Amino acid sequence: MSRRIHKAFKVAIYASVFLILLGCTYNSQSAGNTGAKEPTKRAGWLVYWDIGAGEKDLKKIGEQLDKLSYFGAYFDENDKVFIPQDLSEKRNELKKKKAKYETYLTIVNDKQNNDGSSTIKDIEVLRRLFSDDVSMEKHVDEIIALTLQGGYDGIEIDYEKIWKDESIGQSFLKFANKLYVKALDNDLKLRIVLEPSTPFSSAQFFEGPEYVVMLYNLYGLHSDPGPKANKAFIEKTITRMAGLPGEKSVAFSTGGCVWGDNGEKRLVTEVEARNLAVKYHADTQRDEESQCVIFDYKENGVAYQVWYADIKTLNDWIKIAKEQGVNHISLWRFGGNMNLNKII
Repeated sequence: MSRRIHKAFKVAIYASVFLILLGCTYNSQSAGNTGAKEPTKRAGWLVYWDIGAGEKDLKKIGEQLDKLSYFGAYFDENDKVFIPQDLSEKRNELKKKKAKYETYLTIVNDKQNNDGSSTIKDIEVLRRLFSDDVSMEKHVDEIIALTLQGGYDGIEIDYEKIWKDESIGQSFLKFANKLYVKALDNDLKLRIVLEPSTPFSSAQFFEGPEYVVMLYNLYGLHSDPGPKANKAFIEKTITRMAGLPGEKSVAFSTGGCVWGDNGEKRLVTEVEARNLAVKYHADTQRDEESQCVIFDYKENGVAYQVWYADIKTLNDWIKIAKEQGVNHISLWRFGGNMNLNKII
C-alpha cells in the first residue's frame, strides 16, 4: 500500500470512529431526554362543591384531556359510601356527550357525621372497614357497584393519612389488592392517589394500578406562607417515587393560599387571587424557585400575603416532572383557573 493510500485509509477509519462515537453520544442524550419529549398525558378533578366553575375549566382544556376524575364519593354516618347528588347529576349529563377522555369515580375518606358536621381524612372509618376480610370485601363490592352504576371507566382511591398508622397502611394495601382484582374482573381501571410523604419503597406497593402522587402542600394551611411546590420538592419526590411499581403520575395544585398576620389562612383559586391583586392594587412578583406569583395587601389593619400558581407556574412544574421522566400529569383541581388550554 502506498503512503498516500495508507494515509487516506487512516483518515477514513478515524472519520468512521468519530461518526460512531457521535451517534452514540446523540443516542445517549436522546434516551436521557425521552421523558421530556413524550407528549403530556393530562388528567384533572371535577369537584362536587364547585361544579359550575369546574365545568368551565373542563371546556377550556377540552380535547387535551385524557382522564377526568369525579370528586368525590365519601362516607355517611353509617360508613356507607355515597355520591353527592350534584356530582351524580353532572356525571349523567356529561355522560351523554360521549367525551374521549376516561372517567373515574374518586372515593375519599371524608365522613359525614350524625350532627351534620364532616370529618376530613378520617382514618377511623377505614379502621372499621378494614377490621376483617368480610368487612373489607363488602367495602370493595360497594365501590365496584357504585362505579358500574355511574358508568365510569375506573375507580380512583384517595384515602389520606393512612400511613400515620402502620397497621392502617398495611390494611390499605390488602384492600387495594382486593379492589384491583375485582376491578379487573369488571373491566374497570384503578388509580391510587398517594401523599408525598408515603413510604414508597418500604410499603411494598404492587404492580397494576396507576399511582398518582400529590406534588403539593409543601406550604399551605398547615404552615407559614410559601409555594405549594417548588423545583427541589418536585425532584426529590419523583426520585423517591422510583420505589413505586408500574405506571406513575404526579398531581399539581392550581390556585394558592392567603395568609394573614392575624393567623387567618384560606385557599384561593387563581381567579380569586388575581381579583385580590386588582382590588388592592398590589404589586406582584414571581418567586424564582417555584415560579409562583406573590403579592401583599392590607385589609382592616391585617397584613396578608398571597402565593398562587398561574399557567406559567404549572407549565414550569410540568416541565420539571417531564425532565424526570414523568409525563402523566393531573391537575387539582378544575374551577377558577385561567388559560388551561395552554397547558404544555
